[in-house]
Amino acid sequence: MAVSGLHSNVRLLSSLLLTMSTNSTELFSPSQKYQLLVYHADALFHDKEYRNAACKYTMALQQKKTLSKISKVRPFPGSTTSSPQAQSLPSEIELRYKIAECYTILKLDKDAIAVLEGIPTRQRTPKINMMLANLYKKAGQERSAVTSYKEVIRQCPLALDAIIGLLSLSVKGAEVASMAMDVIQSIPNLDWLSVWIKAYAFIHSGDNMRAINTICSLEKKSLLRDNVDLLISLADLYFRAGDTKNSILKFEQAQMLDPYVIKGMDVYGYLLAREGHLEDVEVLGGRLFNISDQHAEPWVISGCHSFYSKRYSRALYLGAKAIQLNSSSVQALLLKGAALRNMVRVQEAIIHFREAMRLAPCRLDCYEGKCLIDCYLASNSIREAMGMANNVYKTLGANAQTLTILATVCLEDPMTQEKAKTLLDKALAQRPDYIKAVVKKGELLGREQKYEEGIALLRNALGNQSDCVLHRMLGDFLVAVNDYQEAMDQYSIALSLDPNDQKSLEGMQKMEKEESPTEATADEDVDDMEGSGEEGDLEGSDSEAAQWADQEQWFGMQ
Repeated sequence: MAVSGLHSNVRLLSSLLLTMSTNSTELFSPSQKYQLLVYHADALFHDKEYRNAACKYTMALQQKKTLSKISKVRPFPGSTTSSPQAQSLPSEIELRYKIAECYTILKLDKDAIAVLEGIPTRQRTPKINMMLANLYKKAGQERSAVTSYKEVIRQCPLALDAIIGLLSLSVKGAEVASMAMDVIQSIPNLDWLSVWIKAYAFIHSGDNMRAINTICSLEKKSLLRDNVDLLISLADLYFRAGDTKNSILKFEQAQMLDPYVIKGMDVYGYLLAREGHLEDVEVLGGRLFNISDQHAEPWVISGCHSFYSKRYSRALYLGAKAIQLNSSSVQALLLKGAALRNMVRVQEAIIHFREAMRLAPCRLDCYEGKCLIDCYLASNSIREAMGMANNVYKTLGANAQTLTILATVCLEDPMTQEKAKTLLDKALAQRPDYIKAVVKKGELLGREQKYEEGIALLRNALGNQSDCVLHRMLGDFLVAVNDYQEAMDQYSIALSLDPNDQKSLEGMQKMEKEESPTEATADEDVDDMEGSGEEGDLEGSDSEAAQWADQEQWFGMQ
């Protein structure tokens, strides 16, 4: 029955037979009792009762030791150690692996490591070494993880996940490639593997542009064209490089090729939400929930929808649920951290951002925006923010993103304004269209009241792209130079891109007052006499509050 997959039947029958064997020791031989315990534990594992399964596997392991002790003694009547049944009994190593698997699912990583380390090194199979490597890596035991990953590759040179594991632990790409060289040379049409290893070495060293170029060269090869895994990796790289347009394009291409793909969709959902496509995010999340609700990705996507709908408490819950399913999900950690940050729970947010940074030290989104460095600045920890920004700059090199991160911190200190300006100029020299650098440079020019220079900067940036913040900032600068008509146009464009942008709405309201100063003065006089204007404002506030209340009620029904 166990072979037939009738797990519920096996569970019930094995439970009854085990009770019989307890009440009468002569009914079953030691090997038969051992087999019953394994069958019962397997059925419990299938039913996701992992703690109970681990207990039964441990009992089976003890029974196995008893069986080994009496193997040299006269066999139990009706059983022989040389029988096919005895030879097919699960090994002690397999039982230890099952126990470790239960502990891993229960997040008892230390117990899982202890069980696997009890297996002699020479008897460890590739899957045991792989589990050990992943557990060591998660626990921060990098040297032990490297040793275990290398052992996996020695036994299985095409274990690509083990290769990625080594590269993520800063092992040189050339060294990893040399470990797989024999199999690359011996198997036809496998010459792409060395290029693949090179690409992932670039990824884990933070060299996004060279990684993009290398994967593009692989993707163009006819044998690997339209490979979904390569497209997802390419989309993620474009995202890391700050190229939102190409990232979304590659994610969409991967989805068209495989509508059931889950990997990487959390980043895709985040990008769509950030760009204001909340309806698409809702559809994507619903579709992924129908595929599997046991992965972190659909929960993260739903959380991104809530976050960008300004429902931070719900985003916090969904982020926590995603972390529960996958504690190594960087996007889930960032979502929960961002929700905590917006709920002014800064210290808790910092903990989550630090964990995300530990898991993905080359991902700049762990540092920039409303993430770790912003939390330090919000808590007036400028020294910590500067230390973190310098560390990112030294680790990942002087690119537009790292220069902008460092400049952002420098802008917070009046003594380092000139340094910030120099850093932003360098960033824009590398990437004139990098929006974050343009925004920070615009903020600096605004402080210095260099509005004409700011207008020229923003017009140049908007030449090849359209962004709500850039249009709004241009509107602010145009108001400062009394060009009200075009300022109104820029605010309108900003609102068309993001209808919920409050700062653009405020800019338009100020514009209306500037355009009709006589009416504004008359209104002020009437306010002084009758207070009617105040009542009108209050009525508008009540109407808006009612509208938000209706929206919250609608979301609550979903």
